[in-house]
Amino acid sequence: MQTPSRLLWAAACSDVSRARALAEQIQGTVYADLRPDPSKLPFAALTTGACEDLSEVSTYADLGLYLVCERTIKAGCANVFGLFPMIAHPELTHRAADDHWRDKHGPLALEQHAYMTEYLQLSVVETRHGPNFDGFALCGFDNEVDLRERFFSEPNGAQIIAADVAKFADTQRSPRRLIAVPTRF
Repeated sequence: MQTPSRLLWAAACSDVSRARALAEQIQGTVYADLRPDPSKLPFAALTTGACEDLSEVSTYADLGLYLVCERTIKAGCANVFGLFPMIAHPELTHRAADDHWRDKHGPLALEQHAYMTEYLQLSVVETRHGPNFDGFALCGFDNEVDLRERFFSEPNGAQIIAADVAKFADTQRSPRRLIAVPTRF
């Protein structure tokens, strides 16, 4: 499956306001979970963008800094995202897990998430610091009701997606999802 892609930095941040400041500085995007208590989340915000001076990004990325290949599986302009950090299945190499995620899961997700208006895969190329994630899935929807209540197109969609995710991801070690609101600069 041929999808448009580009290399970006992804900064995992504990502070949403600092993540927004970074996104504005590098003309990127911040995906912020606005829940009052983000302590049970892997991070409060993920900022993505390109920059020439890595020190611009690294001072903000207190929880993780990643070089990622952003793949656009479905282009759009979503208002809310389910952001899923992913750790590869322990029996697979990063490459094998990533190939399945892109080539098999991407098309399946488009079938099973009819209300999804945007879908990005951030495949980790390099971890500078932070947890060893293999990627971040960004499943975008027009509104939070669609994300929470219309995530799947058919009654057994959850089982179909879960069975496929278990083929390439470590579902026990991959952190819980964030419900993230994007701000694009």
